[in-house]
Amino acid sequence: MEFDFLTPLDTEILVHAKGLSSQQLGSKMQLHSTDYFPDLEVVTIAVIGVLENRGNQGSDSKVDLILIRKELYSLFAGNWDATIADLGNILEGNTIEDTYFALKKVVSSLIKKKIIPIVIGGSQDLTYALYRAYDELEQMVNLVAIDNKFDFGKESDTLSAASYLTKIIIDEPNNLFNYCNIGYQTYYNAQEEIDLIEKLFFDSYRLGEVANNSAISEPVFRDADVVSLDLTSVKSADSGNLKPFSPNGFNGKEICTLSRYAGISDKVTSFGVFNHTSSEQESALIAQVIWYFIEGFHYRSNEYPFGSKDSYLKYIIPLEDQELVFYKSDKTDRWWIEIPFISNGNNKLKRNTLLPCSYEEYLAACNQELPERWWKAQRKNSI
Repeated sequence: MEFDFLTPLDTEILVHAKGLSSQQLGSKMQLHSTDYFPDLEVVTIAVIGVLENRGNQGSDSKVDLILIRKELYSLFAGNWDATIADLGNILEGNTIEDTYFALKKVVSSLIKKKIIPIVIGGSQDLTYALYRAYDELEQMVNLVAIDNKFDFGKESDTLSAASYLTKIIIDEPNNLFNYCNIGYQTYYNAQEEIDLIEKLFFDSYRLGEVANNSAISEPVFRDADVVSLDLTSVKSADSGNLKPFSPNGFNGKEICTLSRYAGISDKVTSFGVFNHTSSEQESALIAQVIWYFIEGFHYRSNEYPFGSKDSYLKYIIPLEDQELVFYKSDKTDRWWIEIPFISNGNNKLKRNTLLPCSYEEYLAACNQELPERWWKAQRKNSI
């Protein structure tokens, strides 16, 4: 069975949890021990550790999640009603491919049970296994990476934290509909990689854009299935990670804001945190990032694609030789734009679908400006 890949939590963690007050998170979670496995029939969110770091080429450090779990358990729970479990760890396999296989199977099974996995790595190449977990679900996948780099590699490169995106793009079956990078720093990325993002009709937002207005990323997360967070996207002054030293990056408040956007998205079904150290400083930040994801989850509104768009306000904007159709939720005031189904085309999306957008994009359309994300989505749909 898939969950046999999961090993119980360390005794040190379980002892720590027993010493917490009833209001702290560790006392409210179901914890995997040697004599107890959480009841997945009632679990909504599941934390999984993956003790795999071989994808961080040049690093021989082992993954130690004890400090992260202690920090997370010690936080006080919000006004939450979801049952949260810590399912323990997936150990290093004999080969790194064994680890990918185990993570893929566990995550796929959890998603089928409508349980959201929060994966704590390990190296960011584990994102590939998260993506592959959707193969059995037979759906197109939207991936959002909070990262200072695009993580492209050569086709001949082995799968690693620095090249996993290339493998996702070229490997079959190709279920990737959209990739979006949040927070890339130009000087860490070759110009040809930046150009390739445009050529593939993917989306990217520079660090400065998001730091100045984090709300521009909210529609992106609303359309994501998988969110992968690289902790090196946080500047060293806030993460405490000095190797490698990052003078620029998101601050602690900004990275928690992005995590909350990921949690509040009705569509996000898996969330991963990768490329971190085991320092006390970074462990405290990771715990708060996870806390904000769970907090966001509890504010989900179950709108599109789970609610009917018939109850939304519909706006039709004539633009050049076509009409743009916008929808506004009367519950949250959030906006969507329709991607039309082309009956005689080779559509990746098999029906009309709605792309999350912002009010500003609606206003731009009113001024006869075609929303760039809509144009890219339509082009990808017909490739």
